Amino acid sequence: MESIRSHYLHNEQRWRLQVVLAITVLYFVAELTTGWLIDSLALLSDALHMLTDIATVCLALFTLWISSRPASAGKTYGYVRAEILGAVFNGLILWVLVAFLWLEAVQRLRNPPVLNGLPLMIIAGIGILMNFLLVWITLGPRRSARGIALRAIMTHALADLVGSAGVLIAGALTYLGWRRADSAVSLFIGCLIIFGSWGLIREGVDILMESVPAGVNLDELKKDLLKISGTRELHDLHVWCLTSHQFALSAHAVVAEDADQDRVLSDISALLEHKFNIRHMTVQLERDNRREREPSHF
Repeated sequence: MESIRSHYLHNEQRWRLQVVLAITVLYFVAELTTGWLIDSLALLSDALHMLTDIATVCLALFTLWISSRPASAGKTYGYVRAEILGAVFNGLILWVLVAFLWLEAVQRLRNPPVLNGLPLMIIAGIGILMNFLLVWITLGPRRSARGIALRAIMTHALADLVGSAGVLIAGALTYLGWRRADSAVSLFIGCLIIFGSWGLIREGVDILMESVPAGVNLDELKKDLLKISGTRELHDLHVWCLTSHQFALSAHAVVAEDADQDRVLSDISALLEHKFNIRHMTVQLERDNRREREPSHF
């Protein structure tokens, strides 16, 4: 059942990413051509951001394909974390490109070029409409269908939406005579890229470091497990993410001597799945009297 659900989510994400890729490529060509013809750094920097979006979508599609490959004897969990590696790699590439963008912007602030603001406003207006469409596509009807790959694209689309608004403002200010508006907006777009990618990189690193998932309260989880009839103690409790929407848990549970172990294990499994969305679990049950018989070590 879990494999069927995962397969469906992968197919839905793949379809949405393919639509996003087609729209993004069309707008990138239009933005790059216009920016080159009128020598606008804001437009060229936004086109550069669009190029990274294209690379991001391609990498996301590739990692979705890799992560859907079946497990093997050497990789028992399969390739589910390829999606996480791709998201972190994308974020780091963006940071490098922003550094080059800021250097060029600072130089242009010293010697601002003469620009025509009207084409800037036209392209930016089209970009705002396009990015609204991309955000709607990536949001989708169900939150459960949005893995970290699709959320990475949604973050890019939101950043592009604000960036296009910035380019529109830059075009208006340039049209009114402020020549440094183009470079100033390109600096703003760079800050926007850094801000938007930080959360994805942090989430990806947390998953790779096997941190407790952000939506799981470990203290609450432990209290709920101890409320299960027959459970006396918990130790060696660990919760981590296999990927953005798959959680795993391992623990040792000490149960009462007269407790029905099958029933305790069934209750634990039901609680973890329905309340905490944890479907991969390894719980070792220990009898309470066994711990009492163990010799003390000094």
